[in-house]
Amino acid sequence: MPVQDKTRRLSSQLISQDITSLHGLQTISTYNTTRADASVENLQQAYQTMLAQQQAETEKLTLYRAAADGARLAEWEFHNAVLAMKEVIRGQYGSDSDQAQAVGFKKKSERKRPNRKKSVAIAS
Repeated sequence: MPVQDKTRRLSSQLISQDITSLHGLQTISTYNTTRADASVENLQQAYQTMLAQQQAETEKLTLYRAAADGARLAEWEFHNAVLAMKEVIRGQYGSDSDQAQAVGFKKKSERKRPNRKKSVAIAS
């Protein structure tokens, strides 16, 4: 039997087939085994554990998504507040002030003027 890679998730189709097999086993009244891992009790316990863990995963995933949405909205609120503050700084102190430079703007007087490109005649 090949080594199982337990780091990847099983497909939902495979899980569904396994559940169908378990339900089918419950119709066999004469099933008896000496393998502890294949006993009806162990199968029922593994199934219940799987259901509980899937439910816990779904609950935590829902909480994670809600927390991520909250963080995203808070980031946008902060960003918009900073933009409003920058507008106020520029309006109050001007775009060439030290205060504008302190909040991340470049002073208007320190901007480089665009250079005209001279057209070069191509001699052939």
